Amino acid sequence: MTTPDGAARYPVEWEADVILRDGSTTHLRPITPEDADALQAFHVAQSERSIYMRFFAPLKRLPERDLERFTHVDHVDRVALIAVASSTTTAAAPLALAAGTPEPEERILGVARYDRITPDEAEVAFNIADSVQGRGLGSVLLEHIAAAARERGVRRFSAEVLPQNTRMLAVFREAGYDVSQRVEDGIVAVSFDLDPTERSRTVMAERERRAEARSVQGLLEVASVVVVTDPDTPAGSPVALLAERAVESLVATRRLVPPGAADEPRGTDRHGSARGDGGPGLHIDVVGLAGASRLWNRDEVTYHATLDALRSTGRTVDLAVVALDADATVEAVRDLAHLGPRGVLVLGEGFAETGSDGLALQRDLLHTARTAGMRVVGPGSYGLARLTGDVPVAATIAAGAPAPGRIGLFCQSSPTAVTLLATFARRGLGLSTFLSAGNRADVSGNDLMQFWHEDAATDVVCLYLESIGNPRKFSRIARRLSAVKPVVVVTAGRSGQVVPPGHAVRASHAPRRTLEEMLRQSGVIRAENTHQMADVAQLLDTQPLPAGRRIGIVTSSAALASLVAEAASSAGLLVTGHVGIVGESADDATAAAVVDEVSGGEIDALVAVDIPVLGLGDGAFTRAVARAAARTGRTTVASVLGRHGLDGELASTTDDGRRVQVPAYATPEDAVLALASVARYAAWRERDHGEYLRPDADQARALELAESWTRADEEVRLAPEQVAELLACYGIDVEPSIEVHDAESAVAAAERLGWPVALNNMDAALRHRQDLGGVRLGLQDVDDLREAFAAMRAEGRERLGTDVRLEVQAMVPAGVACVVRTVEDPLFGPVVAFGLAGDAIDLLGDVSYGIPPLTDVDVDEMVRSVKAAPKLFGYQGLAPMDTAAVEAVLARASRLADDLPVLRSLELYPIVVGHEGARVLQARATLGRTLRPDESRRAMPAPPR
Repeated sequence: MTTPDGAARYPVEWEADVILRDGSTTHLRPITPEDADALQAFHVAQSERSIYMRFFAPLKRLPERDLERFTHVDHVDRVALIAVASSTTTAAAPLALAAGTPEPEERILGVARYDRITPDEAEVAFNIADSVQGRGLGSVLLEHIAAAARERGVRRFSAEVLPQNTRMLAVFREAGYDVSQRVEDGIVAVSFDLDPTERSRTVMAERERRAEARSVQGLLEVASVVVVTDPDTPAGSPVALLAERAVESLVATRRLVPPGAADEPRGTDRHGSARGDGGPGLHIDVVGLAGASRLWNRDEVTYHATLDALRSTGRTVDLAVVALDADATVEAVRDLAHLGPRGVLVLGEGFAETGSDGLALQRDLLHTARTAGMRVVGPGSYGLARLTGDVPVAATIAAGAPAPGRIGLFCQSSPTAVTLLATFARRGLGLSTFLSAGNRADVSGNDLMQFWHEDAATDVVCLYLESIGNPRKFSRIARRLSAVKPVVVVTAGRSGQVVPPGHAVRASHAPRRTLEEMLRQSGVIRAENTHQMADVAQLLDTQPLPAGRRIGIVTSSAALASLVAEAASSAGLLVTGHVGIVGESADDATAAAVVDEVSGGEIDALVAVDIPVLGLGDGAFTRAVARAAARTGRTTVASVLGRHGLDGELASTTDDGRRVQVPAYATPEDAVLALASVARYAAWRERDHGEYLRPDADQARALELAESWTRADEEVRLAPEQVAELLACYGIDVEPSIEVHDAESAVAAAERLGWPVALNNMDAALRHRQDLGGVRLGLQDVDDLREAFAAMRAEGRERLGTDVRLEVQAMVPAGVACVVRTVEDPLFGPVVAFGLAGDAIDLLGDVSYGIPPLTDVDVDEMVRSVKAAPKLFGYQGLAPMDTAAVEAVLARASRLADDLPVLRSLELYPIVVGHEGARVLQARATLGRTLRPDESRRAMPAPPR
């Protein structure tokens, strides 16, 4: 852990941007000697009580000896992390600096440090600035210092805390670790193991969810917005147009304030500053937009020549919208920190998508914003909108503001946003929330899903994803959200591995089906394109979830009914035989009688299709369908010539006055595909998804072994005995085998293992391939073994052209051979695969995939979803195999892959599943350093490098 000259290496990988409890951001990094002045200023600014809680004594200034010791660490046995923020934020307090000392760019908000006292244990201490206490910084620092300690081989923390330091004791107690404490001489001695527990993971995930949701809320639920552009930008230029479009969008939503409300007092913003002279709606400041005063009146927009002019008013803002050239954006964001915005929306491009120089600008942008406590939307964003609540806001470059509604919409690129917003508007679909992430440098779909989980204004979630920066986290969040709200996802490309310019995404080596399996496991509704997304969204937005797959059909002709039935059956719906034909010339009474008869049957949903060939219909069909949907409450979809989206003629009112809208589709096929997708989701939501599996394991021993065998920057293939030792930590036993070089050593091995035995060719192309002469089974005695040895050596030389390696293994009971594989993918993290051994998996790709952690239901479905699975369940009259045993092996391998990021690959092949038990005959494993982020600490996406 040192550089060639012997100095301690600065662990840049420990740097992280984090979100605090109130939604603000800060930067964590290891301390350096250059932080001495800032650390002294941090200490001097603390209250007497805080200093006493940390040092057990009054200490107005840190002695020079202590200051040097605190800032000169080796990042191994002595580690310190600091949380820093920009000195330019509105919350920045004056620093207590020595005379003549220039003010540093960053203020220290908190310090966490440990000092190793034994090879396995370290003493830990924290100090949090008075100004940020209660915002969860102590918990975040604990997560990160614990992760750093584990990397350095520390397995246990201890601390001494004064009994009255209740905040610090609460941080330890609420972290989810198994904490022990005792009182000695008036001091509380606290200690706990650092290995993550199920409770600590749950606590961290919940804190992360609340913090990220709060940060998105701060972006969307605002009362004041400033739009910033360059006053020297020529009118009509792209940058000027971006700013004008953003202001126009903001003004349009400001005008949504109800008439008469303009006479009410505006009050103050969240900082206690006056918001302006207009009504109680959104307050809009515009900086630097030349000639803008002729576009909007001063009751709607307040104009400022420069940011300094706005700052001089003493006001603060909630959201900043920046429309500037890339090289000017970073400086503007730095200046905006004085106004205290919660987030910054960057409309302009010219960042990471342009190459290395733009990438550097994007890194600077993120660092500047995050150390100032701001989230970043963009760069290259199409905008954001929050259309519900007391103060609607839309800051987009669209021609008009979206209509309010109950759908949350997230997308990335501006071109896609144009298409999606136009599609939703054309169909009459309203939005609760819209956000375009652009380069997705910071705010992502994961953040929005965290917000939407608790958002009472959003019923349906739609995501268009050009890239998924953290699929592992996406899967966890989407699964939780899908359990309460439908999530519709479109990915750019079937594999989900498209990497648009400007997106920081690690390369993936996982099979294309991995993404599909991950989405299925998460319970999301996968749409093929934006058209299908809108089809599904309009059904979810207007109709209840179907109780099952049984459908009734009402059409305007018998031929059409047959076509609809075929389309529905192909989509996985169950056609019950409840079919009604409404003639073109039917009056209201006749149409109602037919529709009522079908909708009153034993069905879960109704498909209504009306294509009047002669054009004789007067609306009796649509009226009957709408009324039946309102009366029965059954899921209903319609395809009516000339109708699309939410059409008023397909709406009706219930007896209690509630309006029910039947969604209309361009074609019957579109209608049944949308209905089938929603029916599958409804079934998934009703199913028991099981409990996450955590089989008993000696994780600490496995980590110790893996760490001792891993080499820096190279892949290590473990010897068979090492693989067996590692697997034993997770309760997986490998049947012993002995490599033999001649017939005599083969006989000796058989005597040692016990007869009967198998003789295996160890070459990768022939091992376990009985059909290719790679295996001889059931060898009962010495003569059988000698004959088999001679034959296999001769056949092997003929097939391979080289000497062959053979091994002897004791026979196990007959059964079905299976394979379990895991791989550590740079993008997806651990991926687990299951299949039946032989051609089914090797040639036909009959494999199921899962992303750990897996539930018992996930494991059950993985085993049953492969096409060759019937061989395990009594195929052609044979007795069923012990599937529970192979599921247990799969679960243990999954936990091993989840626990050990250094496990690059694992193969259990074959696993012979008998009528009782499952035996692992061979196992292979490789280790190597990986890029998987440590999930035992919360961190925002790192700036691309």
